[in-house]
Amino acid sequence: MGESVAEATLTTWLKEIGDTIEMDEPIFEIATDKVDSEVPSEVEGVLVEKLFAIDDIIKVGQTVAIIETEGGAVVLSAPAATEVQPEALKAVEETVLVAKDAVAAPVQDYSGTERFYSPLVKNIAKQEGISVTMLDTIPGTGKEGRVSKNDILAFVSKAKAAAVAPVATPVETVIEKAPVSAVQEVAKPLVAAQQVARVQASPGDEVIEMSRMGKLIAKHMVDSVTTSAHVQSFIEVDVTNVVNWRNKSKDAFEKREGERLTFTPIFMEAVAKALKKYPMMNISLSGDTVIKKKNINIGMAAALPDGNLIVPVIKNADQLNLVGMAKVINDLASRSRENKLKPDEIQGGTYTVTNVGTFGSVFGTPIINQPQVGILALGAIRKIPSVIETSEGDFIGIRSKMYLSHSYDHRVVNGALGSMFAKFIADYLEAWDVNREV
Repeated sequence: MGESVAEATLTTWLKEIGDTIEMDEPIFEIATDKVDSEVPSEVEGVLVEKLFAIDDIIKVGQTVAIIETEGGAVVLSAPAATEVQPEALKAVEETVLVAKDAVAAPVQDYSGTERFYSPLVKNIAKQEGISVTMLDTIPGTGKEGRVSKNDILAFVSKAKAAAVAPVATPVETVIEKAPVSAVQEVAKPLVAAQQVARVQASPGDEVIEMSRMGKLIAKHMVDSVTTSAHVQSFIEVDVTNVVNWRNKSKDAFEKREGERLTFTPIFMEAVAKALKKYPMMNISLSGDTVIKKKNINIGMAAALPDGNLIVPVIKNADQLNLVGMAKVINDLASRSRENKLKPDEIQGGTYTVTNVGTFGSVFGTPIINQPQVGILALGAIRKIPSVIETSEGDFIGIRSKMYLSHSYDHRVVNGALGSMFAKFIADYLEAWDVNREV
């Protein structure tokens, strides 16, 4: 795994206990954020034990399976046994201590539901007194919408937070009125809110389950909007020189380098130079502290064939020349479409660029990719009639123009910085040397 990856979700077991495994043969699949990866075996042997179930979260370095070799030696040592102890209503318990007359929660039976739950999730639900009806309302982020350990713990955590919120009713009164389980009581408003948000399908409607990536993107976008104060600046750019230079250079470039020369590396070069000039756009906000990033790592939003979006990262973009930038971008774009990106290749971005012009959009208002503070949308390049200023007067001519849409976090980036950043990129592109050597 990449250095910035700390954990992953086990999504699929490709082998069963007792199966013979060849060297480098995939044993299971994991998911980290938006990338799915197969994990191959480092040895030949027989799978004798699985230490994690589907949808479990695995920390980097933990043992996932035990394989027995021909000589009978177990090549992977199992980790020390740990008992899962979810933090469920600890704050409530510390506040009210022990309610002597509390009614014991009934033992829940989860066999009546059609939804799949892992043994770990069922165990946590039983410990916290979560009913089958309540469990069925919890949105799942696991494969095929399954509820993962993180999903149910997040649900319990929200219930705990609601339970310890300031109320006028004395604690003793709450204990006396509490039926069955405190978790069930405080979770009722959460369940009601989730049920209100559900839309019933009408006869003839097609119901399509969101993919795991789609759910992650949706959550990420909502979180970003509720976190950052989004402001946009727009600027029109005359890219006639860029268009003419690329048309003149692309054939020779492809013949010499074996790579296609698109507009993307040109725009990325301009953004990298802008981040170098305005380092306060290359930051993150942590509480009341601003973290100025040392490296300039530009995320490149790419559309996937299934309609989802992924953002591979160009690491140390300011250190690449145009040839190097083109090679990196073409490689990342190609492997994005083939789902062959490594987990570390979508981590560590400090600023993001998205090309909405690919689909003909003139401009857009992109949502910031947290924890960054800015994102630039590239609009479609169009030939339009334009006023051309010369020493002999103004003329009307055909020029290639596009819009840059800059979204930035107004908590830490004011309008002046956001606009100057976009203006620098525009000036850089408009001053492009048509005689430049690649």
